[in-house]
Amino acid sequence: MNKYAKRFSGRLLLKEELQLTEPEFAWLCAARKLIPRPSLVIKGLTSQCQRCGNKTKHLFGMFNCVRCQKMHHYCRYCIQMGRVMSCQPLYQWQGEAPCWPKIQEPLHWSGQLTVWQQAAAKRIEQAMTAEKEQLLVHAVCGAGKTEMLFNGIAKVLADQRRVCLATPRADVVRELVPRFQAAFPKTTIVGLYGGSGANHRTAQMTLTTTHQLFRYQQAFDVMIIDEVDAFPYHADPNLSYATNRALKQSGSLVYLTATPRPALLKKKIPTVFVPIRFHGHPLPVPTVVTIWQQISHRPPDVFWKWYKKRTSKARQLLIFTPTISQADQLAKVVAEQLKDKRVAAVHASDPDRIEKVQQFRDHQLDILVTTTILERGVTFPAVDVVVLNADHRVFDQAALVQIAGRAGRSPKDPTGQVVFIHNGLTHAIKQAVSAIRTMNKRAGL
Repeated sequence: MNKYAKRFSGRLLLKEELQLTEPEFAWLCAARKLIPRPSLVIKGLTSQCQRCGNKTKHLFGMFNCVRCQKMHHYCRYCIQMGRVMSCQPLYQWQGEAPCWPKIQEPLHWSGQLTVWQQAAAKRIEQAMTAEKEQLLVHAVCGAGKTEMLFNGIAKVLADQRRVCLATPRADVVRELVPRFQAAFPKTTIVGLYGGSGANHRTAQMTLTTTHQLFRYQQAFDVMIIDEVDAFPYHADPNLSYATNRALKQSGSLVYLTATPRPALLKKKIPTVFVPIRFHGHPLPVPTVVTIWQQISHRPPDVFWKWYKKRTSKARQLLIFTPTISQADQLAKVVAEQLKDKRVAAVHASDPDRIEKVQQFRDHQLDILVTTTILERGVTFPAVDVVVLNADHRVFDQAALVQIAGRAGRSPKDPTGQVVFIHNGLTHAIKQAVSAIRTMNKRAGL
Protein backbone atom coordinates (compact mmCIF):
# COMPACT_ATOMS: atom_id res chain seq x y z
CA MET A 1 0.00 0.00 0.00
CA ASN A 2 2.96 2.34 0.60
CA LYS A 3 3.56 2.60 -3.15
CA TYR A 4 0.08 4.11 -3.59
CA ALA A 5 0.56 6.37 -0.57
CA LYS A 6 3.77 7.74 -2.09
CA ARG A 7 2.06 8.32 -5.45
CA PHE A 8 -1.12 9.97 -4.24
CA SER A 9 -0.67 11.37 -0.73
CA GLY A 10 -1.20 15.12 -0.72
CA ARG A 11 -2.40 15.27 -4.32
CA LEU A 12 -5.63 16.39 -6.03
CA LEU A 13 -5.93 14.54 -9.32
CA LEU A 14 -8.44 13.87 -12.06
CA LYS A 15 -9.12 10.20 -12.72
CA GLU A 16 -6.99 10.12 -15.88
CA GLU A 17 -4.08 11.66 -13.93
CA LEU A 18 -4.09 8.76 -11.47
CA GLN A 19 -2.79 6.44 -14.20
CA LEU A 20 -4.40 3.37 -12.60
CA THR A 21 -5.92 0.31 -14.19
CA GLU A 22 -9.69 0.01 -13.76
CA PRO A 23 -9.34 -2.83 -11.21
CA GLU A 24 -6.80 -0.82 -9.19
CA PHE A 25 -8.99 2.28 -9.29
CA ALA A 26 -12.13 0.39 -8.27
CA TRP A 27 -10.29 -1.37 -5.42
CA LEU A 28 -8.78 1.83 -3.99
CA CYS A 29 -12.12 3.63 -4.19
CA ALA A 30 -14.00 0.73 -2.58
CA ALA A 31 -11.43 0.61 0.22
CA ARG A 32 -11.92 4.37 0.74
CA LYS A 33 -8.25 5.01 0.05
CA LEU A 34 -9.12 7.35 -2.83
CA ILE A 35 -11.98 9.74 -2.11
CA PRO A 36 -13.76 11.79 -4.79
CA ARG A 37 -14.44 15.44 -4.05
CA PRO A 38 -16.20 18.08 -6.20
CA SER A 39 -13.89 19.77 -8.65
CA LEU A 40 -16.10 22.88 -8.88
CA VAL A 41 -18.38 24.32 -6.24
CA ILE A 42 -21.30 26.17 -7.86
CA LYS A 43 -23.56 28.16 -5.51
CA GLY A 44 -25.97 30.48 -7.25
CA LEU A 45 -23.97 33.18 -8.99
CA THR A 46 -20.69 32.25 -7.29
CA SER A 47 -18.29 29.50 -8.31
CA GLN A 48 -14.93 28.24 -7.12
CA CYS A 49 -12.53 25.80 -8.71
CA GLN A 50 -11.32 23.37 -6.07
CA ARG A 51 -8.07 22.77 -7.90
CA CYS A 52 -6.77 26.31 -8.49
CA GLY A 53 -9.05 28.38 -6.24
CA ASN A 54 -10.34 30.52 -9.11
CA LYS A 55 -13.45 32.53 -8.21
CA THR A 56 -13.47 34.99 -11.12
CA LYS A 57 -16.82 34.73 -12.88
CA HIS A 58 -15.66 35.26 -16.45
CA LEU A 59 -13.03 32.53 -16.03
CA PHE A 60 -15.71 29.85 -15.89
CA GLY A 61 -17.43 28.47 -18.99
CA MET A 62 -19.74 25.73 -20.21
CA PHE A 63 -18.59 22.68 -22.17
CA ASN A 64 -20.28 19.61 -23.60
CA CYS A 65 -18.74 16.65 -21.78
CA VAL A 66 -17.88 13.77 -24.12
CA ARG A 67 -18.44 11.26 -21.30
CA CYS A 68 -21.96 12.15 -20.21
CA GLN A 69 -23.05 14.16 -23.26
CA LYS A 70 -24.24 17.06 -21.11
CA MET A 71 -23.20 20.67 -20.71
CA HIS A 72 -21.18 21.35 -17.56
CA HIS A 73 -19.25 24.20 -15.99
CA TYR A 74 -15.46 24.16 -16.31
CA CYS A 75 -12.60 26.35 -15.09
CA ARG A 76 -10.76 28.37 -17.72
CA TYR A 77 -8.02 29.56 -15.38
CA CYS A 78 -6.24 26.20 -14.96
CA ILE A 79 -7.31 24.63 -18.26
CA GLN A 80 -3.68 24.35 -19.39
CA MET A 81 -3.34 21.60 -16.76
CA GLY A 82 -6.30 19.65 -18.12
CA ARG A 83 -9.94 20.69 -18.16
CA VAL A 84 -11.66 20.53 -14.76
CA MET A 85 -15.43 20.05 -15.17
CA SER A 86 -18.19 19.95 -12.59
CA CYS A 87 -19.07 16.35 -13.58
CA GLN A 88 -15.52 15.08 -13.03
CA PRO A 89 -14.35 14.86 -9.40
CA LEU A 90 -10.86 15.32 -8.08
CA TYR A 91 -9.48 12.34 -6.16
CA GLN A 92 -7.71 12.70 -2.83
CA TRP A 93 -5.73 10.05 -0.92
CA GLN A 94 -7.25 9.11 2.44
CA GLY A 95 -5.12 6.07 3.17
CA GLU A 96 -2.10 5.85 5.43
CA ALA A 97 0.70 8.39 5.19
CA PRO A 98 3.64 7.48 2.95
CA CYS A 99 6.77 6.08 4.56
CA TRP A 100 9.93 7.51 3.03
CA PRO A 101 13.23 5.64 3.40
CA LYS A 102 15.53 6.37 6.32
CA ILE A 103 18.72 7.98 4.98
CA GLN A 104 21.35 8.67 7.62
CA GLU A 105 23.42 11.13 5.58
CA PRO A 106 21.38 12.36 2.62
CA LEU A 107 23.67 15.30 1.79
CA HIS A 108 26.75 14.61 -0.35
CA TRP A 109 28.20 18.06 -1.03
CA SER A 110 31.86 18.87 -0.55
CA GLY A 111 31.64 22.65 -0.88
CA GLN A 112 32.39 25.12 1.90
CA LEU A 113 30.05 27.87 3.06
CA THR A 114 31.32 31.37 3.79
CA VAL A 115 30.78 32.98 7.19
CA TRP A 116 27.74 34.86 5.84
CA GLN A 117 26.34 31.68 4.29
CA GLN A 118 26.92 29.64 7.46
CA ALA A 119 24.93 32.11 9.55
CA ALA A 120 22.06 32.08 7.05
CA ALA A 121 22.17 28.28 6.69
CA LYS A 122 21.90 27.84 10.47
CA ARG A 123 18.83 30.10 10.61
CA ILE A 124 17.27 28.29 7.62
CA GLU A 125 17.84 24.93 9.32
CA GLN A 126 16.12 26.21 12.47
CA ALA A 127 13.09 27.31 10.44
CA MET A 128 12.83 24.05 8.49
CA THR A 129 13.00 21.86 11.58
CA ALA A 130 10.44 23.90 13.54
CA GLU A 131 6.66 23.81 13.16
CA LYS A 132 4.63 26.54 11.46
CA GLU A 133 7.74 28.68 10.98
CA GLN A 134 8.16 31.35 8.29
CA LEU A 135 11.47 32.81 7.16
CA LEU A 136 12.51 35.28 4.46
CA VAL A 137 16.00 34.77 3.05
CA HIS A 138 17.01 38.09 1.50
CA ALA A 139 20.27 37.39 -0.31
CA VAL A 140 21.90 39.20 -3.23
CA CYS A 141 22.13 37.60 -6.67
CA GLY A 142 25.01 35.14 -6.57
CA ALA A 143 25.03 34.80 -2.77
CA GLY A 144 24.62 31.02 -3.06
CA LYS A 145 21.05 30.68 -1.79
CA THR A 146 20.75 27.10 -3.08
CA GLU A 147 23.78 25.92 -1.10
CA MET A 148 22.49 27.66 2.03
CA LEU A 149 19.43 25.39 1.89
CA PHE A 150 21.35 22.11 1.83
CA ASN A 151 21.89 21.53 5.57
CA GLY A 152 18.28 22.32 6.45
CA ILE A 153 16.93 20.09 3.70
CA ALA A 154 19.27 17.28 4.81
CA LYS A 155 17.79 17.44 8.32
CA VAL A 156 14.24 17.27 6.96
CA LEU A 157 15.03 14.32 4.68
CA ALA A 158 16.84 12.45 7.47
CA ASP A 159 13.64 12.77 9.52
CA GLN A 160 11.76 11.05 6.65
CA ARG A 161 9.82 14.20 5.89
CA ARG A 162 8.99 15.77 2.56
CA VAL A 163 10.35 18.96 0.93
CA CYS A 164 9.14 21.11 -1.96
CA LEU A 165 11.03 23.91 -3.67
CA ALA A 166 8.72 25.91 -5.93
CA THR A 167 9.63 28.68 -8.34
CA PRO A 168 7.65 30.68 -10.91
CA ARG A 169 10.02 29.79 -13.78
CA ALA A 170 10.41 26.42 -15.55
CA ASP A 171 13.97 27.35 -16.55
CA VAL A 172 14.90 27.52 -12.86
CA VAL A 173 13.48 24.05 -12.21
CA ARG A 174 15.49 22.63 -15.11
CA GLU A 175 18.67 24.19 -13.72
CA LEU A 176 18.09 23.12 -10.11
CA VAL A 177 17.21 19.45 -10.69
CA PRO A 178 20.74 18.23 -11.57
CA ARG A 179 22.25 20.32 -8.77
CA PHE A 180 19.98 18.74 -6.16
CA GLN A 181 20.44 15.28 -7.62
CA ALA A 182 24.19 15.68 -7.22
CA ALA A 183 23.85 16.99 -3.66
CA PHE A 184 21.26 14.38 -2.56
CA PRO A 185 22.06 11.27 -4.63
CA LYS A 186 20.17 8.84 -2.36
CA THR A 187 16.93 10.85 -2.30
CA THR A 188 14.08 10.51 -4.77
CA ILE A 189 13.78 13.84 -6.60
CA VAL A 190 11.30 14.94 -9.26
CA GLY A 191 11.19 18.12 -11.38
CA LEU A 192 7.72 19.28 -12.40
CA TYR A 193 6.79 21.89 -15.01
CA GLY A 194 4.60 22.09 -18.08
CA GLY A 195 5.91 19.63 -20.67
CA SER A 196 8.27 17.87 -18.26
CA GLY A 197 6.56 14.52 -18.77
CA ALA A 198 6.99 13.84 -15.05
CA ASN A 199 3.84 15.42 -13.65
CA HIS A 200 2.44 12.00 -12.63
CA ARG A 201 5.52 11.25 -10.51
CA THR A 202 6.01 11.95 -6.81
CA ALA A 203 9.14 12.00 -4.66
CA GLN A 204 10.43 12.92 -1.24
CA MET A 205 11.90 16.09 -2.76
CA THR A 206 9.87 17.98 -5.34
CA LEU A 207 11.24 20.82 -7.47
CA THR A 208 8.37 22.45 -9.30
CA THR A 209 6.90 25.51 -10.90
CA THR A 210 4.33 27.17 -8.68
CA HIS A 211 1.52 26.33 -11.14
CA GLN A 212 2.03 22.61 -10.56
CA LEU A 213 1.09 23.11 -6.91
CA PHE A 214 -2.55 23.29 -8.00
CA ARG A 215 -2.42 19.48 -7.87
CA TYR A 216 -1.37 19.35 -4.20
CA GLN A 217 -3.00 19.70 -0.77
CA GLN A 218 -1.43 19.16 2.67
CA ALA A 219 1.52 17.42 1.00
CA PHE A 220 4.79 18.97 2.20
CA ASP A 221 6.49 19.42 5.56
CA VAL A 222 8.69 22.21 4.21
CA MET A 223 7.85 24.58 1.37
CA ILE A 224 10.56 26.78 -0.17
CA ILE A 225 9.42 29.52 -2.55
CA ASP A 226 12.36 30.59 -4.70
CA GLU A 227 12.20 33.98 -6.46
CA VAL A 228 9.04 34.85 -4.55
CA ASP A 229 8.97 38.31 -6.13
CA ALA A 230 9.02 37.01 -9.71
CA PHE A 231 6.16 37.21 -12.17
CA PRO A 232 3.62 35.64 -12.15
CA TYR A 233 3.79 34.56 -8.48
CA HIS A 234 3.73 37.99 -6.89
CA ALA A 235 0.84 39.16 -9.10
CA ASP A 236 -1.38 36.07 -8.91
CA PRO A 237 -3.23 35.34 -5.65
CA ASN A 238 -4.19 31.89 -6.96
CA LEU A 239 -0.54 30.84 -6.84
CA SER A 240 -0.23 31.97 -3.24
CA TYR A 241 -3.43 30.02 -2.51
CA ALA A 242 -1.94 26.89 -4.06
CA THR A 243 1.34 27.28 -2.16
CA ASN A 244 -0.34 27.61 1.23
CA ARG A 245 -2.70 24.69 0.52
CA ALA A 246 0.17 22.40 -0.54
CA LEU A 247 1.94 22.92 2.80
CA LYS A 248 0.92 20.81 5.79
CA GLN A 249 -0.68 22.71 8.67
CA SER A 250 2.40 22.03 10.79
CA GLY A 251 4.80 22.83 7.95
CA SER A 252 7.42 25.57 7.60
CA LEU A 253 7.61 28.10 4.78
CA VAL A 254 10.85 29.65 3.51
CA TYR A 255 10.91 32.53 1.01
CA LEU A 256 14.02 33.20 -1.12
CA THR A 257 14.71 36.37 -3.08
CA ALA A 258 17.31 38.99 -3.89
CA THR A 259 14.63 41.62 -4.49
CA PRO A 260 11.77 41.41 -1.97
CA ARG A 261 8.78 43.52 -2.91
CA PRO A 262 7.23 46.01 -0.44
CA ALA A 263 4.11 43.85 0.04
CA LEU A 264 6.28 40.97 1.32
CA LEU A 265 8.35 43.21 3.58
CA LYS A 266 5.16 44.62 5.15
CA LYS A 267 4.31 41.15 6.47
CA LYS A 268 7.17 41.49 8.99
CA ILE A 269 8.36 37.93 8.37
CA PRO A 270 11.55 37.01 10.29
CA THR A 271 14.41 37.67 7.88
CA VAL A 272 17.98 36.57 7.40
CA PHE A 273 20.03 38.92 5.21
CA VAL A 274 23.06 38.07 3.06
CA PRO A 275 24.44 41.20 1.30
CA ILE A 276 27.53 39.63 -0.26
CA ARG A 277 28.19 37.12 -3.03
CA PHE A 278 29.76 33.81 -2.10
CA HIS A 279 33.06 34.76 -3.77
CA GLY A 280 33.31 38.02 -1.80
CA HIS A 281 33.43 40.38 -4.78
CA PRO A 282 30.96 43.28 -5.19
CA LEU A 283 27.92 43.20 -7.42
CA PRO A 284 28.66 44.77 -10.82
CA VAL A 285 27.24 48.30 -10.81
CA PRO A 286 25.47 49.00 -14.13
CA THR A 287 26.67 51.69 -16.49
CA VAL A 288 23.63 53.76 -17.46
CA VAL A 289 23.70 55.21 -20.98
CA THR A 290 21.15 57.70 -22.32
CA ILE A 291 20.56 57.95 -26.06
CA TRP A 292 18.26 60.35 -27.91
CA GLN A 293 16.72 57.89 -30.29
CA GLN A 294 14.17 55.11 -30.19
CA ILE A 295 15.65 51.62 -30.07
CA SER A 296 13.64 49.48 -32.44
CA HIS A 297 15.11 46.46 -34.20
CA ARG A 298 18.72 47.60 -34.52
CA PRO A 299 21.24 48.10 -31.72
CA PRO A 300 22.14 51.80 -31.38
CA ASP A 301 25.61 53.14 -32.21
CA VAL A 302 26.48 53.38 -28.52
CA PHE A 303 26.09 49.62 -28.21
CA TRP A 304 28.62 48.96 -30.98
CA LYS A 305 31.07 51.45 -29.46
CA TRP A 306 30.81 49.70 -26.10
CA TYR A 307 31.09 46.28 -27.74
CA LYS A 308 34.40 47.18 -29.39
CA LYS A 309 35.82 48.41 -26.07
CA ARG A 310 34.67 45.53 -23.86
CA THR A 311 37.14 44.75 -21.09
CA SER A 312 37.00 41.03 -21.84
CA LYS A 313 36.43 39.67 -25.32
CA ALA A 314 36.34 36.12 -23.89
CA ARG A 315 33.06 36.62 -22.08
CA GLN A 316 29.77 35.61 -23.60
CA LEU A 317 27.13 38.29 -24.00
CA LEU A 318 23.51 38.42 -22.85
CA ILE A 319 21.37 41.09 -24.51
CA PHE A 320 17.98 41.72 -22.87
CA THR A 321 15.10 43.26 -24.80
CA PRO A 322 11.49 43.92 -23.75
CA THR A 323 9.62 42.16 -26.58
CA ILE A 324 9.77 38.92 -28.54
CA SER A 325 9.74 40.65 -31.94
CA GLN A 326 12.60 42.90 -30.93
CA ALA A 327 14.63 39.93 -29.69
CA ASP A 328 14.23 38.08 -32.98
CA GLN A 329 15.08 41.11 -35.11
CA LEU A 330 18.03 42.19 -32.99
CA ALA A 331 19.52 38.70 -33.12
CA LYS A 332 19.41 38.78 -36.94
CA VAL A 333 21.08 42.18 -37.10
CA VAL A 334 23.79 41.27 -34.58
CA ALA A 335 24.48 38.02 -36.43
CA GLU A 336 24.86 39.96 -39.72
CA GLN A 337 27.25 42.46 -38.15
CA LEU A 338 29.29 39.91 -36.21
CA LYS A 339 29.70 37.08 -38.69
CA ASP A 340 32.39 35.43 -36.59
CA LYS A 341 30.04 35.11 -33.60
CA ARG A 342 27.34 32.52 -32.97
CA VAL A 343 24.14 34.39 -32.17
CA ALA A 344 20.60 33.29 -31.25
CA ALA A 345 17.40 34.71 -29.77
CA VAL A 346 15.32 33.05 -27.07
CA HIS A 347 11.95 33.84 -25.49
CA ALA A 348 9.00 32.13 -23.81
CA SER A 349 7.31 31.24 -27.13
CA ASP A 350 10.43 29.68 -28.61
CA PRO A 351 9.99 25.88 -28.94
CA ASP A 352 13.79 25.52 -28.92
CA ARG A 353 14.40 27.67 -25.83
CA ILE A 354 15.70 24.78 -23.69
CA GLU A 355 18.19 23.72 -26.35
CA LYS A 356 19.38 27.29 -26.97
CA VAL A 357 19.96 28.02 -23.30
CA GLN A 358 21.92 24.79 -23.01
CA GLN A 359 23.95 25.69 -26.10
CA PHE A 360 24.80 29.02 -24.49
CA ARG A 361 25.73 27.21 -21.28
CA ASP A 362 27.95 24.84 -23.29
CA HIS A 363 29.61 27.79 -25.10
CA GLN A 364 28.15 26.76 -28.44
CA LEU A 365 26.71 30.28 -28.67
CA ASP A 366 28.60 33.52 -28.09
CA ILE A 367 25.66 35.94 -27.88
CA LEU A 368 22.13 35.26 -26.68
CA VAL A 369 19.40 37.86 -27.18
CA THR A 370 16.62 37.24 -24.68
CA THR A 371 13.48 38.61 -23.10
CA THR A 372 13.03 38.63 -19.34
CA ILE A 373 12.70 34.82 -19.21
CA LEU A 374 16.41 34.70 -18.28
CA GLU A 375 16.34 37.60 -15.83
CA ARG A 376 16.77 35.31 -12.83
CA GLY A 377 17.46 31.80 -11.62
CA VAL A 378 20.02 30.89 -14.29
CA THR A 379 23.78 30.94 -13.85
CA PHE A 380 26.39 31.50 -16.54
CA PRO A 381 29.99 31.71 -15.29
CA ALA A 382 31.34 34.56 -17.44
CA VAL A 383 28.98 36.96 -19.21
CA ASP A 384 28.53 40.64 -19.91
CA VAL A 385 24.98 41.96 -19.83
CA VAL A 386 23.31 44.67 -21.90
CA VAL A 387 19.72 45.84 -21.49
CA LEU A 388 18.31 47.62 -24.53
CA ASN A 389 15.27 49.82 -23.90
CA ALA A 390 15.95 49.61 -20.17
CA ASP A 391 13.26 52.26 -19.69
CA HIS A 392 10.52 49.88 -20.94
CA ARG A 393 7.78 49.12 -18.39
CA VAL A 394 8.65 45.40 -18.26
CA PHE A 395 11.97 46.31 -16.67
CA ASP A 396 10.94 47.24 -13.14
CA GLN A 397 13.47 47.64 -10.35
CA ALA A 398 13.42 43.97 -9.38
CA ALA A 399 13.89 42.83 -12.99
CA LEU A 400 16.84 45.18 -13.55
CA VAL A 401 18.57 44.12 -10.32
CA GLN A 402 18.11 40.47 -11.23
CA ILE A 403 19.35 41.02 -14.78
CA ALA A 404 22.45 42.81 -13.49
CA GLY A 405 22.97 39.84 -11.20
CA ARG A 406 23.64 37.53 -14.15
CA ALA A 407 27.12 39.09 -14.51
CA GLY A 408 30.16 38.40 -12.35
CA ARG A 409 28.87 35.21 -10.73
CA SER A 410 32.05 33.16 -10.97
CA PRO A 411 35.06 33.63 -8.66
CA LYS A 412 37.21 33.22 -11.78
CA ASP A 413 35.43 36.16 -13.46
CA PRO A 414 33.67 38.29 -10.82
CA THR A 415 33.74 41.60 -12.72
CA GLY A 416 31.37 41.21 -15.66
CA GLN A 417 30.08 44.41 -17.23
CA VAL A 418 26.44 45.53 -17.07
CA VAL A 419 25.06 48.28 -19.32
CA PHE A 420 21.55 49.80 -19.26
CA ILE A 421 20.80 51.64 -22.51
CA HIS A 422 17.68 53.81 -22.52
CA ASN A 423 16.17 56.98 -23.94
CA GLY A 424 14.45 58.13 -20.78
CA LEU A 425 15.76 57.59 -17.26
CA THR A 426 13.11 55.85 -15.14
CA HIS A 427 12.69 55.46 -11.39
CA ALA A 428 13.20 51.73 -11.89
CA ILE A 429 16.66 52.29 -13.41
CA LYS A 430 17.69 54.73 -10.69
CA GLN A 431 16.33 52.51 -7.92
CA ALA A 432 18.03 49.41 -9.34
CA VAL A 433 21.45 51.09 -9.47
CA SER A 434 20.92 52.54 -6.00
CA ALA A 435 19.91 49.13 -4.61
CA ILE A 436 23.05 47.50 -6.03
CA ARG A 437 25.29 50.22 -4.58
CA THR A 438 23.55 49.89 -1.20
CA MET A 439 24.08 46.13 -1.15
CA ASN A 440 27.78 46.54 -1.88
CA LYS A 441 28.03 49.17 0.88
CA ARG A 442 26.25 46.94 3.41
CA ALA A 443 28.69 44.14 2.50
CA GLY A 444 31.61 46.51 3.16
CA LEU A 445 32.74 46.47 -0.46
